[in-house]
Amino acid sequence: MPVMLVLTGAGLAAGRPALARMVAKPVSWHFENSRFESVLVYDDAVSAKRPGLLMVPAWFGINDNAVRKAEQIAGQRYVILLTDMYGATVRPKNAAEARAAVQPLLADRALMRRRVDYALTRLKAQAGSAPLDTGRLAAIGFCFGGAAVLDLARNGADVAAVVSFHGNLTTDDPELAKQIRARVLVMNGADDDTTSPDFAGFTREMRLSPAPWQFVIIGHAVHCFTETEATATTGLCRYDAGAAKQSFRLMENWLGDSFGGRSDIAR
Repeated sequence: MPVMLVLTGAGLAAGRPALARMVAKPVSWHFENSRFESVLVYDDAVSAKRPGLLMVPAWFGINDNAVRKAEQIAGQRYVILLTDMYGATVRPKNAAEARAAVQPLLADRALMRRRVDYALTRLKAQAGSAPLDTGRLAAIGFCFGGAAVLDLARNGADVAAVVSFHGNLTTDDPELAKQIRARVLVMNGADDDTTSPDFAGFTREMRLSPAPWQFVIIGHAVHCFTETEATATTGLCRYDAGAAKQSFRLMENWLGDSFGGRSDIAR
């Protein structure tokens, strides 16, 4: 399947041994009068503790595609909390429903920051039941999820790194960049009409960050370039195997450096 091929190039999945046991178990919580249903993903065949990633999916939220993507990224390298940002009763089935789901959070960025901050505490809480090294934490996000993890960084979260793929770059307060502690890697397509109007403003904002950051613009890529289900041959949202492969490799290098170049992550 396409994701497997892409992530093989980044050294994530193809080398997984036959005895791999991928776990995808529900993790629920209540926060501000809403119930959230997330999914914890990791390979249970390996007992060694490994870094944890808070992963916020694209605007369709938690679905089978998002779980498969989390499994491929996790391999034996990471414990991933695939994070519900909408609430347990909101599971968009089409673009109109997804747009309706993200709008309240994009309109109220303080609410989005509170939700993603709390999700990080729930990831840390999994250390007692999963092989999670709470000293090595990061967050990754895709499309809308990119906006969420960038807001996590803007809120000064104590994570080593934040990585955004074809994410929304806007903010309600550029001055929040002064609070960033994480090493931030952002990757967007040069032909992404959805986010490209925000490139200049995002760059100005990130100059305020005291932490290391990189903004990578991938030539010829449009929006959704890591989303294998975006199969249209034309349009604003389209999977691009080459761009996906490149971006996942960049993510791996960024996370490795952010975690101190530790070599004990299973390969």
